[in-house]
Amino acid sequence: MTIDATDRTIIEALQSGLPLVPAPYAQVAKELGLTEDDLTTRLAAMKESGVIRRIAAAPNHYKLGMTANGMTVWNVEDASLARIGPKIGALPFVTHCYERPRALPDWPYNLFAMVHGSSREEVEEKRLQIVDLLGDALIASDTLYSTRILKKTGLRLRKKGG
Repeated sequence: MTIDATDRTIIEALQSGLPLVPAPYAQVAKELGLTEDDLTTRLAAMKESGVIRRIAAAPNHYKLGMTANGMTVWNVEDASLARIGPKIGALPFVTHCYERPRALPDWPYNLFAMVHGSSREEVEEKRLQIVDLLGDALIASDTLYSTRILKKTGLRLRKKGG
């Protein structure tokens, strides 16, 4: 699917988030000169085609008390990765889970899972649940804890002419 000028305008309007009002899609549609149905239909088509992946809330885990954040890294048997990875990604305390190539000899890890908790002890308890899921497929692991907050944003389109 290619996007037209209206789709691009919708993406630009929503890339910083929805307005915090009772009817955010209606407000955005009005600002863009569209009906709410047209806006949501176009968003659904862009999602279906893969132009956009999702529209979701992005809570600030620090403000929710989740101040111990550990990127757990795992060296998992390659043959088990496709079977086990989705199970780890489905855990309620894992917010990101993905496969990455190893960078041998220094970095043997091929599976990453971000775990949030209110303390390092809580993250460790959750990490042990992942250990149980991995079973015999686990070769090695580590946890890398956040030391500072970096601003995170998704892809941003530049406004045409800007």
